[in-house]
Amino acid sequence: MKRAAFRLQPVLELRRVQERAAAMAAAQAAQTAADADRRAAEREQSLGVPRLPSSTTGAGFVAVMATLRSAADDAAEARSVATATAEQAEVVRAQWTAAAQRTKGLERLRDRHVEALLSAERTAEEKAVDDLVTGRAGRTRADDGEVPWTD
Repeated sequence: MKRAAFRLQPVLELRRVQERAAAMAAAQAAQTAADADRRAAEREQSLGVPRLPSSTTGAGFVAVMATLRSAADDAAEARSVATATAEQAEVVRAQWTAAAQRTKGLERLRDRHVEALLSAERTAEEKAVDDLVTGRAGRTRADDGEVPWTD
C-alpha cells in the first residue's frame, strides 16, 4: 500500500533552509557584537589613569588634555558601536527564533500526518484480521453444524 505523502514537505524543507540561514546570520551577528564589545573594552582600558608630565608648559598641558579627550571620545564611540551591534545581534537572533518556530509548526503538522497514517494502517490491519477471524469462525460453525446464538 502506497503511503500518502506529506504535501507540505517542500515548504518544510524551505523553512529548514531558512532556519539554518537565520542561525548562521545570528551566529555571525553575535560574533560581530562580541568583537565590537572587546574593542570597546580595550579602548576603555587603554584610557586608564592619565599620566601628566611633572613639569610642562600651558601649551603642553592643553595638548595632553586634548589627546586624553580624543581618546575618551574614541572609547565612547567604540562603546556606542558595541551597543548598536549588540542590539542588531538581538534583532537577528529574534529572526532566527521566529524561523525556528515556523519550522517547528510544520514539523508538528508532519508528525501528526505520520501518526494519522500509522493509525489508519493499524486500523486497516485490525479490520483485516477481524475479517479473517470472522470469516474462519463462520466457516467452522457451518462445518460443525453448530447454530450461532446471535442473529
